[in-house]
Amino acid sequence: MKKTNLFAALCLLIFGTVMMQAQASRTWVSGVGDDANPCSRTAPCKTFAGAISKTAAGGEIDALDPAGYGAVTITKAITIDGGGGQVASVLVSGTNGIVVQAGPSDVVILRNLRINGIGTGINGIRFLSGKNLNVENCYIFGFTTNGIDVALNQATQASVHVLNSVIKNVGQVGIKCTNAVAPSVNCNISNTAVILDQKGAECSTNCILAVTDSVFSQATSDGITFDTPSSTGQVVNSRISFNQNGLTATLGGSASASRNSYISNTSCSMNNNGGAFLRTFSNNDFSGATTCGTITPTAPQ
Repeated sequence: MKKTNLFAALCLLIFGTVMMQAQASRTWVSGVGDDANPCSRTAPCKTFAGAISKTAAGGEIDALDPAGYGAVTITKAITIDGGGGQVASVLVSGTNGIVVQAGPSDVVILRNLRINGIGTGINGIRFLSGKNLNVENCYIFGFTTNGIDVALNQATQASVHVLNSVIKNVGQVGIKCTNAVAPSVNCNISNTAVILDQKGAECSTNCILAVTDSVFSQATSDGITFDTPSSTGQVVNSRISFNQNGLTATLGGSASASRNSYISNTSCSMNNNGGAFLRTFSNNDFSGATTCGTITPTAPQ
C-alpha cells in the first residue's frame, strides 16, 4: 500500500511539473502555426483558443503575422495582442467573437485586433465576469447584436476601458454596459468612434459610464443613452452627430454633458425622455435639432 501511495505521489509530481512547464508566460500564434505546437516563437500555435491553454495566467499571447485566429473564451487573466501594423483578426459566423468569463481578480487586455462578425456573428466581445476588461486599438464590426456586450452578474467591482477603437455596423448597441447586481460596473470610453448602430452606447442597470474625446454617429436611435435609475455618467469633449437623438436619459437615468458638439441629430440633440436628470454645461455646441424635455443648465467651473 505504501509503495502504491508513493508511486501515485511521484506520478502526480511529474504530471504537475509537466503541466507547469507547458504553460509559458508568453506564447505565439501564426497563420502557418499548429495548435499541436508548444506555442513558442519558433513553433507557434494557429489559434488563440489553442494558445490560451498553454499560456500561464497573467501571461500574453502575441500574433506573429496577419491571419485569422478564431473565436476564444477567456477564463483567466491574460493579454491578447495582435501586434501593430498587421491584421490579426477574429472572424466568426453565428457566434460571439471573444467571451471573457474570468475570475473576480482577473484583468484581461485585448489589443490590436480586428473582430469581424461578417454580418451573422452575435457579439464582438462579451464580458460576463472578471475584474477589468481593456479593449485597446481594436476594430469591431459586422455583428447582429452588440459590438461590446458588458453583461455582468457579479457582486464584485468591475471596470471596462475602451481606448482608440472603432465599432461599427452592429445590429443593436455599439457598447452596452450592465451589471445585474450591485455594485455598478464602471465603463470608460475614450478616443473611440462608434458608428452605424441602433444605439452607440447604452448605460443600463448598475452602470457608470464616462465618455471622453469620442465620436457617436449615425445611430438609428440614440447616440448615447442612460436608461435605468441605476445608470449615470458623464460625456465630455465628444462629437454626437447624425443620430436620431444625440444624448438621451430616460426612466430615472442621469448624466451630465460638457464641451460636446451635437451636429445634425434629427429629433433631439439632448433628450430627457421622462423621469430622468440630464444636465448640460453652457460650453456645449448645438447645430440642428434642439434639446427636448427638462435639461438642467449648469455654469462651467
